[in-house]
Amino acid sequence: MKSCLIVDDSRVIRKVSRHILESLGFEVDEAENGRDGLERCEAAMPDVVLLDWNMPVMTGIEFITQLRLRSGGDKPKVVFCTTENDIAHIREAISAGADEYVMKPFDHETLQIKLQLVGMA
Repeated sequence: MKSCLIVDDSRVIRKVSRHILESLGFEVDEAENGRDGLERCEAAMPDVVLLDWNMPVMTGIEFITQLRLRSGGDKPKVVFCTTENDIAHIREAISAGADEYVMKPFDHETLQIKLQLVGMA
């Protein structure tokens, strides 16, 4: 079973994302900020990370930058899930190591398509 870590400070987004991912057959873990997310990656590196941009403690960009420097941190597919939709933000996310980008709010079909694009659904 593929694993996914949802890193988002919104409990509602985590709950909705978890529901979609579990319906797609993923084992799901959650973190409410980037620092917590990195700790969870240290414990068990996921196959996919759904990553929010704007979070307290550590932003999504800070998280992915740190993740990609860690041993095994190049392996997870990272999909940014955010309301930041301008081309500068998208470029910054991809440059930092993101594999895909999805706009909030998203639905089951949209997330499934993004996971297919990164080879995870």
